[in-house]
Amino acid sequence: MGQFSASKPLKIGLIGLGKIAVDQHIPSIRSNPSLRLVAGCSPSSRVDGLACYNSMEEMLAAHPDIDALSICTPPQIRHSIAKKVIAAGKHTFLEKPPAATLGEAEAIAALAKAKGVSLLASWHSRFAPAVEAVRLWIAERNISSLKIVWKENVRQWHPGQKWIFEAGGMGVFDPGINSLSILTAILAEAVIVKKADLHIPVNCDAPIQVEMDMTTESGLPIRAEYDFLQTGIQTWSIYIESAKGEKLALHLGGTELEINGHVKIKEKEAEYSGLYAHFLSLVNAGASDADFAPLRIVADAMLLGKRIAAPEYIE
Repeated sequence: MGQFSASKPLKIGLIGLGKIAVDQHIPSIRSNPSLRLVAGCSPSSRVDGLACYNSMEEMLAAHPDIDALSICTPPQIRHSIAKKVIAAGKHTFLEKPPAATLGEAEAIAALAKAKGVSLLASWHSRFAPAVEAVRLWIAERNISSLKIVWKENVRQWHPGQKWIFEAGGMGVFDPGINSLSILTAILAEAVIVKKADLHIPVNCDAPIQVEMDMTTESGLPIRAEYDFLQTGIQTWSIYIESAKGEKLALHLGGTELEINGHVKIKEKEAEYSGLYAHFLSLVNAGASDADFAPLRIVADAMLLGKRIAAPEYIE
């Protein structure tokens, strides 16, 4: 594939025009002069100022020059859509999580490799401004403990999104997997799930709260607490302590870094802008980035987790 620049932008179409597409994908694509948002498709949604179609097939028939497609649908249908996207020879951007299962994700990666198109399994939280600084801090130290506290109000952040509590929707792991994408980016070792308590509402198929214990091969204890019923202050934090007693806290999903009580980084979120710049670099290099480590942790938690009946969830 050729190089793309401001004079020859990468032409992108969106599959799925829900909240994440409107809030993040559309403004991030439009803010990059090396990208061009051509059209979008959804059987039910429309976006003002964007050419919209009922299906991918209709969109590509009208705009065959589209180079890449971003799949912004719920994860349960990503595999079937990605197969069509890759078969059409289009570079593929997968919203997180990349698929409903590890098997589907790996199948998508194999298809992309065989077709010779670039694939990005996107993990937007890895592009938060303080994440790389945390990775470097850890690399220079012996770490004695790590704790994730990821608690938000599902009614505020996912209104009307019933799919999130359906099988394959992942429940509280939908936001929680963002913390796991950071975790697997900042640690050099693989993360192993040892125990998980999965609180699943009696009328749902996915957990609304999770407490999980993990470790690395070298024995670093990792605790994660997820809650979809948090009211008041929302919490997206990771706490790390070194063997020497140094304390690091990563807050607000990776936008604020505090070391020993002093704020070192505090910046606005611009994760999707970084994601799309990364996607463009992959296309230019004829490469892919298909890391499924965060999804594997969720899958392992579901495999060995203890299922605990929680009260009925009513939005």
